[in-house]
Amino acid sequence: MGSLVSRCVLATAIVCALATAWSARSLGRSSATERRGGMHVTRIYAGPDGETHVEESEVKLGATDALGMQQSELIKADSATFVRFPANFHEDWHRAHARRYVITLTGRGEIEVSDGQKAVLEPGRVAWVEDLTGKGHVSRALTSDWTAVFVQLQ
Repeated sequence: MGSLVSRCVLATAIVCALATAWSARSLGRSSATERRGGMHVTRIYAGPDGETHVEESEVKLGATDALGMQQSELIKADSATFVRFPANFHEDWHRAHARRYVITLTGRGEIEVSDGQKAVLEPGRVAWVEDLTGKGHVSRALTSDWTAVFVQLQ
């Protein structure tokens, strides 16, 4: 029973976080064509050069179903954690602890990668952090109210 409850809580956390990010992202869009595109994800990864890089990628969405919904392919997750960062949060150079989505709910944070680029994480932004090797990145809070959901991927 405990395993079933924890799986339900995980599924609920993931759905709530992605729905929040999706709706916040969509609010700023003006045309129907833009709303029908895929979801944009900021990918943080280690390249073959040993440097950590940032790139914008898109999660493809399938055809619209009878309810008007579009879905991506299934993404398997191990766990989800809600996080509130202190106003002065700063984690110096480190690699990702695990492959995860970082979905900002409130406030703003920032990831600086070893090639000098910075990715601002704000509501509506989903970061796919997977720099398990290489030089890593710096994480910092830009506001006192930065909260996020970490979704550990399998």
